[in-house]
Order: sequence, then structure tokens, then C-alpha cells
Amino acid sequence: MRITPEALEDEFTLTTAATRLDWLSRRDGGESSLNTAQDLDEDDWSSIKDTGTSLDVHEALELLALGEVVSRKAHGSRLVGVRAALRGGAGWDEIAAALGVTPPEAWDDFSAAIEEELEADVLTPDAAASARNLAGTRP
Repeated sequence: MRITPEALEDEFTLTTAATRLDWLSRRDGGESSLNTAQDLDEDDWSSIKDTGTSLDVHEALELLALGEVVSRKAHGSRLVGVRAALRGGAGWDEIAAALGVTPPEAWDDFSAAIEEELEADVLTPDAAASARNLAGTRP
């Protein structure tokens, strides 16, 4: 089986993907050297605590693919979140602050997301027009 975001996307919810991603990330000790061997005294159990863990190739590829899955799923929720914030009365300054961008960038990203979902048939033309109306003019 090839490990790709597409292969894992339907298998994992955002919560499950993020939990697995976190678990795999914490398992790797971050060592950069390749295939290092350690001379351990088999009777000295204290040496176990000094051995780091590292991911095997399958787990490392899964970590990479899950990172992309989480990113895609989180990015997909942006349109929903911005629409909900606008409906609730939030302004572009507040939305931009929540996203860590400027108000014009937030508006541009929202507009682009509307167009992407319209092209992907996720939004109907009426829903896209409603979202554009909700967004108002570019700040």
C-alpha cells in the first residue's frame, strides 16, 4: 500500500489524524544520524533509558501523509469558520487576527475558498453568492 494523503484522508477524521500525527511525532527522538548502533551491556537495564526511539520508514511516511491530511482537513474548515464568524457579527479585523493574516488577506482567502468550492460543486451558485454577500467589500 502506498502511503498518501488521499489514501488516509477517508480513513481518518480530523481528530483521529491529529492524534495519530501527534503520537508518531512524539515517538521519534529527532536523531539525525543514520542507523547508529550502540554497545549496550545486556545486564545493565539503566542503558535502556538512554536509547532514543525512531520511526521506521512506514511510520515516517505515515507521519508525513497525516500532516498533509490534517492540514487539508483544517484548511477545509476555514470557509465554515469564516462564514460563521461573519454571521455572528465578527469583522474582518477579528477574523484576520484569528487566522494570523491581514484583513485583506483574510478576505482574499475567503473569496478564493468560495470559488474553489463552487468549482468543486461543493457550493451551489446561490450558496456562493450568499457567501460573497456575507463577506461584503474587501477591507
